[in-house]
Amino acid sequence: MKKIISLVLALLMLGTCVCFADGSSDSRAVIGADLDSSEIEYVYKAFGIERGDVTELTVTNADEREYLEGQVDESLIGTKSISCIYIEVLDEDDGLNVSVDNITWCTPDMYMNAMVTAGITDADVKICAPFKVSGTAALTGIYKAYEDITGEKLDEDAKLVSTQELTTTAELADEIGSDDSTAIVNDLKLILDQTSKMSDDELRAKIIEIAGSYDVTLTDEQIDQLISLCRSMEKLDINELMDKVNQVQDYLKSFGDAKDSASQFISNAADTITVLINKLVEFIKGFFA
Repeated sequence: MKKIISLVLALLMLGTCVCFADGSSDSRAVIGADLDSSEIEYVYKAFGIERGDVTELTVTNADEREYLEGQVDESLIGTKSISCIYIEVLDEDDGLNVSVDNITWCTPDMYMNAMVTAGITDADVKICAPFKVSGTAALTGIYKAYEDITGEKLDEDAKLVSTQELTTTAELADEIGSDDSTAIVNDLKLILDQTSKMSDDELRAKIIEIAGSYDVTLTDEQIDQLISLCRSMEKLDINELMDKVNQVQDYLKSFGDAKDSASQFISNAADTITVLINKLVEFIKGFFA
């Protein structure tokens, strides 16, 4: 019997090792070039992995400027590369999951929406910095890692547009909040087949209508930003982009439903345990009475 148990444990350990090896080939860490050793140590702890467990890439400020220059204020780009990412590419239809640490300007939803525009729909991503930064540069690391894992280049126009989307959404969020900002941009992405046939005046009216459904009033400058973003997105494969947006939204909805079900299960289980404990206490009291 001991030999059988030992054999089973050995097989389980072997399986774990094989899975780890396979998983590591589908993941990358991208570290900002200007971090020192203690900062890199902090980042890896935040990722929950040991340095050396996965292939490590480096992103420089020059890499970041390739996509960010002209998109955001110079102060947000800076002169150093700080943001880091860990990405694991998942199987098709597994969806997107994004978490952030020390990122002050961009939310997980903003990153997810921008990633979909760039052509990334199935991945687990952790974005981190050793101290608080805007996070605008993290997309560059995501592009770099995803292309290195898959061996395929993302469309350059899509990468530029997704960066524009991230920065536009973040700037809007400063004024109207991140939830409304991402919702408005997402709604526009879902009707690109209609906006592409609209004049700028018609699109302006549509943007005002969408914003109004969230009780949001936009300035002329904000509307102009959204018109510009729409026109940029319309240059991509509209049908493919809309399909990807719908796909990720369906995943997020099912994930949210699953979380609600899990929470309800935990709540019910807790109630059941409480009842059992109370009955046990009453039984013990009666026993000693």
